[in-house]
Parts: sequence; structure tokens; C-alpha cells
Amino acid sequence: MTTDHVIENISVNKSFGGWNKQYSHQSTTLNCTMRFAIYLPPQASKSNKVPVLYWLSGLTCTDENFMHKAAAQRVAAALGMAIVAPDTSPRGEGVADDEGYDLGMGAGFYVNATQAPWNRHYHMYDYVVNELPRLIEAAFPVSNKRAISGHSMGGHGALTIAMLNPGRYRSVSAFSPICNPMTAPWGKKAFTAYLGKDQAAWQAHDASELMRQSTQFTPARVDQGGADDFLKEQLKPETLEAAAKESNYPLDLRIHEGYDHSYFFISSFIEEHLRFHASHLS
Repeated sequence: MTTDHVIENISVNKSFGGWNKQYSHQSTTLNCTMRFAIYLPPQASKSNKVPVLYWLSGLTCTDENFMHKAAAQRVAAALGMAIVAPDTSPRGEGVADDEGYDLGMGAGFYVNATQAPWNRHYHMYDYVVNELPRLIEAAFPVSNKRAISGHSMGGHGALTIAMLNPGRYRSVSAFSPICNPMTAPWGKKAFTAYLGKDQAAWQAHDASELMRQSTQFTPARVDQGGADDFLKEQLKPETLEAAAKESNYPLDLRIHEGYDHSYFFISSFIEEHLRFHASHLS
């Protein structure tokens, strides 16, 4: 079966000479229908495969938030970089959910759930690392030169996935990531539900713990708003900074006074992030 039969186009919009597209497909990893968005710059063609940045969004988001709000297409077009934005969790009839916004649909946390009822569908780590890139590289004119980035829960996902897969991504960046989820209310709730009560299992998905123990390095940039309402209780960038100092990890962490947790912040600095990735993808 060809990829033409396994992905279904939902929408197409021309943008800065390239194409912003949205697709759905049946995921064998997540056991449900998934959606993703892709921006293909004008340089992308069968004879010219372009590098790709995978963007992981935050709590309550879908594949649409980044593509609609981050204003990334202009710079991606100039740099010749594709961008892929998956949804943040499995969805659909029969998929486990929770009444809270910070667990269940929209809150997959980019881990492989081991606990019922979540372990039937919630394998976002395997989806992002394995299934989605295989599909993207087979169906579109992109190369296997990859970078990864994300926001909030997605920043946590980008950092942990990059550190768990040294060499798979040329660079990693994050906006307002959950840096130490083992000690943050969002992380404690999600990890307990998805991974169980044994905190040894949590450490493999905690960016600060991984960075502290790292011996193989992926160039990393993190930007954090100084006026972010979640800064002290949930995000804790100081733990990531301390971990980087312990392991001499190449982390560039910047605090921007006055900026909050929103896409106003992301759109203000997305060009710097894309150029950071382009310097490592070239």
C-alpha cells in the first residue's frame, strides 16, 4: 500500500510560496485516527528534499495552534525548512479521557503510557519518534535531517525526546518547557496516571534529570518569558540550567522579561529558533 492511500488531505493553503497542508491517517501506534499539519517550503521537490523541524505543542493544543499563530512560515520558506506539527494526543471514540485539561485528550505528554486505561492509545513518544517521521519521510520531499522544538508540555517533549535519542535530531529548542515535571503539578498528575507511582519510571521523561546525566549532547536553546504565570510552580527553568552546568550541556537558556506563556511570546522569537535550527541542519 502506498502512502497516498494511508494519508488523507484535509486542507491546503499556499503560504510564502510554499504549502501549508493538513492530513489525517490511521496510526498503528496510537490505535486511532491522527491528524498532523505540515509546511512545505517552495524549495521542496522530488529532486530537492528539505530538512524538517518537528514541533510539539502544549496542553489543550492541536496540530493547528502553531501553524495558525506562530508566524513561522515566512522564515521557514526563506530557510528552505519544512515544519511538521502533530496533534498533542490520541483522540476519538473509545480513547480514554479525563475531565481535567491537563490529562487525557490534548495532554499526551509525549510518553508511552504503561498504565490502564491509558496504555491502549497513549504512546505519543513512539508516535513522534518513530511512526510519524517514517510516514513524513515516505510521503513528502523531506530528508532525514531533523530538528525538534516545542512549547510548554511540547517543550518538555522536545527536550526529553532529543536527549533520549542522541544523533537522531541535529538540534533541539523549546519555549517555556516544563523543565522538571517530576516536581511540577502538571507532571506529577500526568506521570502518575500514564507511568504509575514508581518515580524511577518518571526520571526517563524529566528534562532536568536527563540533562544532568547526559554524556552525548544535542545543541539546545530554551526561551522563557519572565512574566509567565506558570514560571515558578510548573516550568522551573532554573532546574534545567543547574543540570546543564553539572554535565556541561550546550544549553542556551534565555529569560525575556515581560513576556508570558502565549503565542505572542512564541511569535516574537520563532525566527531566532528557526535560524538556530537551520544552522545545525545545513
